Amino acid sequence: MILHFTIFLVSVFSVLSTVSQKNLPAPNIFIITTDGFRWQEVFKGADSLLIRDNQFVKDSNLVMQQYWDESEEKRRKLLLPFFWNVIAKQGQLLGNRAQNSKMNVANFYKISYPGYSEIFTGFVDSKLIPNLALNNKNKNVLEFLNEQEEYKGKVVAFTSWNILPFILNESNNKLPVNGGYEALDENEDSVNILINQIQKSVTKKQHTRFDLLTYSSAKTYIEKNHPKVMFLGLGETDEFAHKGQYDRYLQKAHQVDEMIAELWYNVQTDTFYKNNTIFIITTDHGRGSKSRNWNSHGFWVKGSGETWMAIIGKGIKPSNDVNEKKQIYQNQIAATIANLLGEEFVSSNPIGKPISFGVSEKNSNKK
Repeated sequence: MILHFTIFLVSVFSVLSTVSQKNLPAPNIFIITTDGFRWQEVFKGADSLLIRDNQFVKDSNLVMQQYWDESEEKRRKLLLPFFWNVIAKQGQLLGNRAQNSKMNVANFYKISYPGYSEIFTGFVDSKLIPNLALNNKNKNVLEFLNEQEEYKGKVVAFTSWNILPFILNESNNKLPVNGGYEALDENEDSVNILINQIQKSVTKKQHTRFDLLTYSSAKTYIEKNHPKVMFLGLGETDEFAHKGQYDRYLQKAHQVDEMIAELWYNVQTDTFYKNNTIFIITTDHGRGSKSRNWNSHGFWVKGSGETWMAIIGKGIKPSNDVNEKKQIYQNQIAATIANLLGEEFVSSNPIGKPISFGVSEKNSNKK
């Protein structure tokens, strides 16, 4: 009798558990990019030669006080504390080529438009599309998710670079993208009025908006609207690299780390997102691997195709083994984004396969 009752209880709890899992809200995902940021700084911290080079740094002593230590482990933590104190322990970091963990772009050109197109479409387009305001004809995973029942009307993008709305084909697929110094909806939030005023006061507007303005715009939107899928595209790391200002490049990378840390804290203290959100962080291309060409990139510059990825959040198995030997490609990210949400990205183009992060079965979002 007792045995039968025990079996009955186990069956009831099993059914209740299954029902509970099915009633869980669909997971959320944030895709964050920092343009043209090298894997070398991610995994090694400040470069020992560049940080001392007066050609690229105004005051080496000051910058070294902030970001230098003889220990590689310590100096990468100085530069990217959230990456190495939180993501490295609770998530995964991929692309440390010094340990034979490799990530590469699959496109030939190794510049931003083809790079972002590859990230979001999963397709390696052989046609050169320069970094100009041209609409991308290839379907991207954000518009695909915006068509799915669980995510329709809950997908949004905020980008510093004003070309990304064209890469994401905003005008045709109606995906909401705020890019460059585009004005925010002042009816949406009073903070937007202030941000718009600041944007108007910028006298020399470049193609890339200040990252702090992009981040502040996105944060305000998140707090008010709670999107389930967000792309946050930051760009000043690339801007200062092209200018050959290694000191400012490091400062902007550190600022990106701080913004991601704050965003993660906000997410994990918001009941809408807590324990049901994934962050994917990556870059669109690498840069030159030598001191003489670190500030350049393109198919002619060796190292430009070498990238990296960080991931943390729901269902991601923590991996302290950042030395795992594997080769992944940028064209796998689009399918990975959909896969982590329990969806299968369907495209008329051949796309890369999802990346495996060792997602545990009990946390799997597979339908």
